[in-house]
Amino acid sequence: MRTSWKPLPGVVAVLWSAIVGLAGAAVQDRWNVLEFGAVPDGRTDCTAAFQRALDEAGRQGGGVVYAPRGQYRFEGSLQVPPGVTLRGVWESVPAHNGIRDRGLPKPTDDGTTFLVTGGAGSEDGAPFITLNHNSTLKGVVIYYPDQDPETEPKPYPWAIAMRGKNPAVLAVELLNPYQGIDASQNERHLIRDVHGQPLRRGILVDAIYDVGRIENVHFNPWWSLRPRVRRWQQENGEAFIFGRSDWQYVFNTFCFGYNVGYKFVATRAGVCNGNFLGIGADDCYTAVVVEQSAPYGLLISNGEFVSFHGPDPTMVRVESRHTGAVRFVNCAFWGPCNQIARVAGQGTVGFSDCTFVQWDRNNEGRYALQIDGGHVLVRGCEFQADKPQVRVGDAVRRAVIQGNLMRGRLAIEAPSRPGIVVRDNAAADAP
Repeated sequence: MRTSWKPLPGVVAVLWSAIVGLAGAAVQDRWNVLEFGAVPDGRTDCTAAFQRALDEAGRQGGGVVYAPRGQYRFEGSLQVPPGVTLRGVWESVPAHNGIRDRGLPKPTDDGTTFLVTGGAGSEDGAPFITLNHNSTLKGVVIYYPDQDPETEPKPYPWAIAMRGKNPAVLAVELLNPYQGIDASQNERHLIRDVHGQPLRRGILVDAIYDVGRIENVHFNPWWSLRPRVRRWQQENGEAFIFGRSDWQYVFNTFCFGYNVGYKFVATRAGVCNGNFLGIGADDCYTAVVVEQSAPYGLLISNGEFVSFHGPDPTMVRVESRHTGAVRFVNCAFWGPCNQIARVAGQGTVGFSDCTFVQWDRNNEGRYALQIDGGHVLVRGCEFQADKPQVRVGDAVRRAVIQGNLMRGRLAIEAPSRPGIVVRDNAAADAP
């Protein structure tokens, strides 16, 4: 005769409660900054309280340090330990242009706002927040209350620095930092859903040896459009700066009102190659500046670029030191600029299936594309103004200008020699 032992229901409940209780006592993965002394009144310095909470999360192996709704003042800087997320209430990046436009939300009206006052007067100090291995900043507004929207901005260090492996910035509003995100000296950074108005520099990428990712980042003048701020930003501001990055992926990004929208430079670490899809720059003195790029190429697709202010508004400028490769594919260029592109150097630059709407705004006989050096491909593009289209200088080594549509007369100036191919371009009026 077989018998089976069945514990009483009450015994099972007691045992299970004991197990859950032991597990809960041993593991914690969420900390509230209010429990460490933070006061969200906009006046009390919360630097030490936040750092205590972050350090405790780091000691216990990581987790979420939560900052509830309120305004937190910081006179110092923060280090986010590995595996720790510092987060506020926002799940989607907000906008607070109430300082600029009456009746709209201000950064002190709602959500989690970090009021940064430390580091004023120098751009070389410690960043406000430094992220490390697998650490994240999410759901907060970073606001510099001592910046004056009526006058030229004062310098501050970077708002955020990304270090180590896999740091992330998600759903953050950089309302008015002097410098936004220093995304250098890391691997596989992720910057997603970031909006605001960085004044001097938006995002710097450098010393990246294993893929960087930037997605849905838009820099608009939501904080100030006052004349002195706007003029200063257009004379000094650089929205996206790329040094060394091995396969940088950039998707759906935009900037308005800078001196340079996208800038590619050579640093001690090296140069950039990568994939840039759906990027835009509006009302920048120069939308894209390429000082140097990797031979593997900058692949710029579905871009939209507008230039019409400045001493010599030009959409694209490729400098004389350039030796790499750049491709513009299915991009649109408009605005009453002087020229679409001026290309120098020894590298290769290509324009394929692009649309050129306006140039030579003062009717000076400026060519849309002025190619002074290197190698160039211009294929399948549409020139919508009845103005000079392409000039190929004597120093250009190879050029193919083929299969383009011209609104008016064909106006292409190029040397007649081997290596220079100009054919099958369809003009509305025969030359």
